[in-house]
Amino acid sequence: MKSKLLASLFACSVLASTAALADQPGADWMPMNDVKSKLMEQGYTSISKIEADDGQWEGEGMKKDGMKYDFHADAKTGKITKEKMDM
Repeated sequence: MKSKLLASLFACSVLASTAALADQPGADWMPMNDVKSKLMEQGYTSISKIEADDGQWEGEGMKKDGMKYDFHADAKTGKITKEKMDM
């Protein structure tokens, strides 16, 4: 029983550490401040959240239309790859 518990705890810690490593910007990524500037060029007026996730920048921001959007941006170029109005 103890060995099953230890194996489960070990598996959870490995998964947690892998997930944490996956959410760090890569060395070849565009810096976050540059991504924010690119997003402003693409119609955003403010960025309330931005983070590295699944190989891309993900976040939330307000566009010129006054609506809040969730977005995904390319890690290397800052170009929006997906956006959805936040309801």
